[in-house]
Amino acid sequence: MRRAIIACAAGLLILAGAPAAAQLAKSDEGGVKVRSPSLMRKLVPAEKLEQVAAEQYGQLRAQATSRNALVAADDPVAKRVGRIAQDLMAFTGKWNARAKDWRWDITIIKTPTINALCMPGGKIAVFTGIIDTLKLTDDELAVVLGHEMAHALREHARARAAKVTLTNVGALAIGLVIGGNVGELVRQGGGLLALKFNRDDERDADLVGLELAARAGYNPQAGLTLWEKMTQAAKNTPPTWLSTHPSGEDRKRRTLEALPQVMPLYERAKANKAPAAAAN
Repeated sequence: MRRAIIACAAGLLILAGAPAAAQLAKSDEGGVKVRSPSLMRKLVPAEKLEQVAAEQYGQLRAQATSRNALVAADDPVAKRVGRIAQDLMAFTGKWNARAKDWRWDITIIKTPTINALCMPGGKIAVFTGIIDTLKLTDDELAVVLGHEMAHALREHARARAAKVTLTNVGALAIGLVIGGNVGELVRQGGGLLALKFNRDDERDADLVGLELAARAGYNPQAGLTLWEKMTQAAKNTPPTWLSTHPSGEDRKRRTLEALPQVMPLYERAKANKAPAAAAN
């Protein structure tokens, strides 16, 4: 029985790396094209991973509170981030049908760290360093938030968690396949906040993030200035947000290639007088 379960898990790993993973997920009404989601994520129950994410998100908020670093909900920065994120949330359903049931939440943490993240289930954390140091415009902030939300929508953490499992094929892998303790998996992997995405994940998140921003009425051309600012910041101390990301030049090139796919969505949003467009 043990060998059969491990063989099943290994089979999913091989399948996830097969040509199917290279297929393009086509969008409705235009938009970007990205890889099909990793089948490996099926090894980890989404609901359990989201529960673990909610717990770790709570711990993050508690730590920020204890250090007097939690930005109040009525703070102008928190309101600004919340407004932009809310605009993007309206267009998440295309990328993950479960997103409509997520309890989206946003935490702003006062720290010079240049970083932002979105955990499984829609738990978003933004560090003020990325806004203040890079002097982000609303359009650039929308691209950042769209990128992070895309990681959650595309279930990159779920797929990465499955890879951690299969790296330690044994009791933990078996437990997960039959519905075991996802929390143990996350502890062995260093926690959801420590999971690193590969560059293919980052490229997918870039594209989906641009589309989310465009559909919400934010100019996706801001991706170009964002990566320029990131590149400049990296000349001193590489931002945490760039630790596993493709180079700024690579991202600028791919942003330019994607603009013909997303600019029509942006123009349509402006023509329809989307709230985000009016705010800009």
